[in-house]
Amino acid sequence: MFDLLIYMFENYLSSKNNLDFANMTLELEAAGFNNKDIETALDWFSELKEMSTKIPESHSLKLNDKLRIFTEKEKEKISFDSLGFILFLEQAKILNSIEREIIIDRAMALNQNIINIEEVRWIVMMTLWTNDKENDYLFVEDALYQNQQSILH
Repeated sequence: MFDLLIYMFENYLSSKNNLDFANMTLELEAAGFNNKDIETALDWFSELKEMSTKIPESHSLKLNDKLRIFTEKEKEKISFDSLGFILFLEQAKILNSIEREIIIDRAMALNQNIINIEEVRWIVMMTLWTNDKENDYLFVEDALYQNQQSILH
């Protein structure tokens, strides 16, 4: 399903135009995606959008100082590199703590056993784009398409 999320984001959702979900579904089915996966992906994006609209602007900077301890399930599902990348973005003030929680929630909502760094980078990009943080999105996009692995200290 993750391939479908990326496809939908690149071809439909990143344009921020008013979307015709009926036509989008027909086009996705014609592209070879099954209806159940399309419905699940639309729900995933709807939840992302709903969570993002609840971010209180006035509190976002104050929330960055909160300590986050990952649960065992999160550590089992989200790769170590991915968790480090999320924390790096938060320390660099690209993410606030609410956005961090949205990213973790959306990663945990995926129906797969392991979420790798590339998948987390995509989730971060989708979250930042949804939150109208295009400049920060471009930073993550550069990291996503970077040929060499970044070393975080």
